[in-house]
Amino acid sequence: MKKVAFVPIRLNSQRVEGKNLRLLGGRPLMAYLLQTLTQVENIDEVYLYCSNPDVQQYLPEGVKFLQRDQSLDSNTTLGEEIYDAFTSAVDADIYILAHATSPFIRSATIADAVARVESGEYDSAFSAERVQTFAWWDGKPLNYSLDRVPRTQDLEPVYVETSAFFVFEREVWCGKRRRIGKRPYMAVTDRIESMDIDNPDDFLLAEAIVAAGLNK
Repeated sequence: MKKVAFVPIRLNSQRVEGKNLRLLGGRPLMAYLLQTLTQVENIDEVYLYCSNPDVQQYLPEGVKFLQRDQSLDSNTTLGEEIYDAFTSAVDADIYILAHATSPFIRSATIADAVARVESGEYDSAFSAERVQTFAWWDGKPLNYSLDRVPRTQDLEPVYVETSAFFVFEREVWCGKRRRIGKRPYMAVTDRIESMDIDNPDDFLLAEAIVAAGLNK
């Protein structure tokens, strides 16, 4: 059973200029996740999927480069267009879609998720953060009653899907057009693993985490 990980990036990010190559603790941001993926023993191949071949100089050992069409770098490009292009170019039984903006996800977390899909018990897996707080949705409390405010530790937790990774069987995407299937495994990640860099403030927080060694 072939298991392939791919990390799609573009260099013209809008919210944080040059984000994927910006140095974090002396290394390009994208190098963190790529290095982690190479340490996952039950992944056979790891690809960086980017239109600019110049990024090859920053790739950790063991990461392959696959050049994608520049049309996929548009601000209006949908994720499904990128997934279609990659799965058409590289055949696999199980794909691991991971995002460079989640630098602190751990190899053990990914390995466990891949193993669960590989076992056949689950057809997909995704990373999620467990949040136990007072949550609202559509103008109403989501996990508590206004008539009885419980202790925070007694609240029903809410699980928030993160963008760190998605693991899915080929049929889940190529057949059903979904990155999360009907039998998903939820890989619960802690606060640091769940870190996703979307804006300049996130990058400042990530730098503080690396400086304090909290990502190890």
